[in-house]
Amino acid sequence: MAIAGSVRRDSLNRRLVEAAAECAPQDIELCVYRGLGELPPFNEDLETCAFTAGPVRALCDQVRAAQGLLIATPEYNHSVPGVLKNAIDWLSRPSSGEALTGKPVAVVGASAGRWGTRLAQAALRQVLFATESLIVTGPALYPRPDGCAVRLQRTPGR
Repeated sequence: MAIAGSVRRDSLNRRLVEAAAECAPQDIELCVYRGLGELPPFNEDLETCAFTAGPVRALCDQVRAAQGLLIATPEYNHSVPGVLKNAIDWLSRPSSGEALTGKPVAVVGASAGRWGTRLAQAALRQVLFATESLIVTGPALYPRPDGCAVRLQRTPGR
């Protein structure tokens, strides 16, 4: 399952997860989640009702059914967008059926900006760590606006 962390119609991150879904090997089905903007703001007072039916329940069911997640995040003010954090807050609740606990999650991001999404990716990994997700840690690729890319890959023993 893939989640684009932006609700903007022409989001680079939406295009990134759609391209990943199109390019996935035939034996891998990568479904793109499109309901991020439909989720209500997280509110513990509404928690019981939200997990009964509706967009929160649908998201949790889809994430629990997925073997892993690909999350593409833009970077807003050096962090993740509120709509993406809101979805993770819903998914992290015990009522979600521990949808993220033990779930493999890969984090990517796309930006036309000079600084890319490296800070948002780091912030997202920190949040996912708190949910007990299994975070894919590397390799990391940071494209630059000039068409070049910096590839960061863990070196064995480091």
